[in-house]
Amino acid sequence: MHRLTLAQIARGLAAKDFSAVELTEALLTRIGALDPQLNSFITVTTDQARAQAQAADARRAAGESGALLGAPIAHKDLFCTKGVRTSCASKILDNFVAPYDATVVEKLAAAGCVSLGKLNMDEFAMGSGSESSHYGPVRNPWNLECVPGGSSGGSAAAVAARLIPAATGTDTGGSIRQPAALTNLTGIKPTYGRVSRWGMIAYASSLDQGGPLARSAEDCALLLGAMAGFDPKDSTCVDQPVDDYLAALNRPLAGLRIGLPREYFGAGLDPRLSDAVMACVEELKKLGATIKEIGLPNMQHAIPAYYVIAPAEASSNLSRFDGVRFGYRCENPQNLEDLYKRSRGEGFGAEVKRRIMVGTYALSAGYYDAYYLKAQKIRRLIRSDFIAAFQEVDLILGPTTPNPAWKLGEKSSDPVAAYLEDIYTITANLAGIPGLSMPAGFVDGLPVGVQLLAPYFQEGRLLNVAHQYQQATDWHQRAPEGF
Repeated sequence: MHRLTLAQIARGLAAKDFSAVELTEALLTRIGALDPQLNSFITVTTDQARAQAQAADARRAAGESGALLGAPIAHKDLFCTKGVRTSCASKILDNFVAPYDATVVEKLAAAGCVSLGKLNMDEFAMGSGSESSHYGPVRNPWNLECVPGGSSGGSAAAVAARLIPAATGTDTGGSIRQPAALTNLTGIKPTYGRVSRWGMIAYASSLDQGGPLARSAEDCALLLGAMAGFDPKDSTCVDQPVDDYLAALNRPLAGLRIGLPREYFGAGLDPRLSDAVMACVEELKKLGATIKEIGLPNMQHAIPAYYVIAPAEASSNLSRFDGVRFGYRCENPQNLEDLYKRSRGEGFGAEVKRRIMVGTYALSAGYYDAYYLKAQKIRRLIRSDFIAAFQEVDLILGPTTPNPAWKLGEKSSDPVAAYLEDIYTITANLAGIPGLSMPAGFVDGLPVGVQLLAPYFQEGRLLNVAHQYQQATDWHQRAPEGF
């Protein structure tokens, strides 16, 4: 059963080929046997999963027939889950048990999903390799010596290893799309405001967006349809009807205009990834798409702008973790100042401290105009580049990452080298547009992905193109050996 996709599971449950309880037990056994190699889970919620599976079977027996009713998933460990530890992979929240469910968790539970646990990640979603977790690094099932990408690395590793058919993730600068590319999955970052952020512990509030990781575009369409929608509890959530993503999958691609930004194919891109991208382009041309070269002239400024804006917002968002109200508190503080300093110093890891310091500096008196304000101006220029490009084309295509997965620890002493792995994904977050990564081949036995970008609220178009491509290729069906 672990080889079934989410869509196949939905059909199997509807046909009564197996029950939610049988499926849940099979996957819990598999997680217990295989996850020690991967470290993809922080918490496995065995009792809760069994109870939810029993409830799902009872609902089906009573006549309900939702596609996700009884479908097993797991959540990235920054979505609050009532009664279950929500740690953000940080020591400072190691003992925090959320008193409520995030909207995404609530929506998927209402749809009947069975949550098998909480997934490992970079601490507070700050990282590109899922190496900064307090609970240890996540390993890539395609090569256990390599990273699975980040920050949603636990989500990606668990789905790629067939421990679960799909998972939730979050994307602040590529944290769904980049690990999807490095583990042979499909992952989509929706338009900013398409999915509620309420109950999703924030890294950078103007950039964060939740979305699904799964093995196919069809699976992502299933999950995103349940996750998306207006939430009055989130002031950044957009009140706009949710498209029928499944209905959009089978539209033909004849006449689709795809743009290839010349800036994506310069120095820094592994030539073998460039070849994989161009092979994908040829396949899409066979399906009826037309290709046009375009320009995104301000893309070169994306990394410096992002690494001012995101840390600035992080320094503000993480100020609440002070050892007073919840989370880790240092032992025997001498006074209030000592409590703050030691609780934060002992509770946060090195990468989180680095970004808090950078963000605080960028917002400080005398530097706000020079750094933060200028970065916001660049952000506006990047958004304008996309708006202009989408006057000429329907979608933009390029590599998701400049390289395949790197070895664990390889970039630990050079944070900037890890930051540069996000060069192609960051712009979508700065502009707020939707982006999707889909499997497109292998380099040295490691998966690589192609990224699609679309205008605001055109997630259906992204899923449609990915699905049509996956009907013509089999990259997404390949599984890592031993899993």
